[in-house]
Amino acid sequence: MREAADIASPPAASAASPLLAAWSWYVRLTARWPAVRSLVPFVPVVALWWIVAEAGVFPRAFFPSPPDVSRTFVSLIEKGILPEYLEDSVVRLLVGTAAGMAIGIPLGLLVGLSSRAYKALWPIVLFFQAIGDIAWLPILLIWFGFGLTTMTFVIVYTVMFPVIFNTVLGVRSVPTDLRRAALSLGAGRFALLTEVMLPGALPNIMTGLRNGLGYGWRALIAAEMIVGTSGIGFLMFDARRAGSVVEIVLGMIVLGILWYIVDSWILAPIERATGQRWGLTTR
Repeated sequence: MREAADIASPPAASAASPLLAAWSWYVRLTARWPAVRSLVPFVPVVALWWIVAEAGVFPRAFFPSPPDVSRTFVSLIEKGILPEYLEDSVVRLLVGTAAGMAIGIPLGLLVGLSSRAYKALWPIVLFFQAIGDIAWLPILLIWFGFGLTTMTFVIVYTVMFPVIFNTVLGVRSVPTDLRRAALSLGAGRFALLTEVMLPGALPNIMTGLRNGLGYGWRALIAAEMIVGTSGIGFLMFDARRAGSVVEIVLGMIVLGILWYIVDSWILAPIERATGQRWGLTTR
């Protein structure tokens, strides 16, 4: 019996060895390129999508397969359409975000630091925050027409409010003891603002910027669909007119991938680093 068990054990070990080798290869690969780890959850999604498309559950014109989307991606890249539209969308987002921060951060600091400003401005901020960005499009079209100004206004309006709210929260989260300590050491108003209040509020400001960018990205796509003449949103809406579902799916994938890269590889690390550097933590 013992000899039989010894004879049976090598095949089990040999069957497990490919799995161990694959796992070891995966560990080495993700250690060298950590970004690969983020692609793994999408493998079963793409596999299921491919299986359903190839099974013919839906007509291919209404439910394209991954190879169909890949060919369309290559075609739009070669024609220069996708890079141009993507550049237009990114530039619009950056311009709108910069303007939203330029308005939101000072306004948030003012409201957070001054009780008079809070009483005067906070009801107005809440009122306009309740009005969705898309609700402005009809009147913006009358004022500015179909153009960059309309889309920039929508982005600024969307980004501004999360930045304001989180800046106010950050300012009010700074402990009173730190303010008193700085004042007791002779700090003036400007030094108190730049060396205590602003650094203390910085982690919350970064959180507001991250949220505002996410909302602004979605608002931009909606605005491009309605009033745009270029951009990823316009690409998807124009594909609807032509009945090209594959271009719509491609636009959705590009939107998801681009935002995942921006949020996971740029904004999230900056937010963590800001919290570690400036976060007000106690041990």
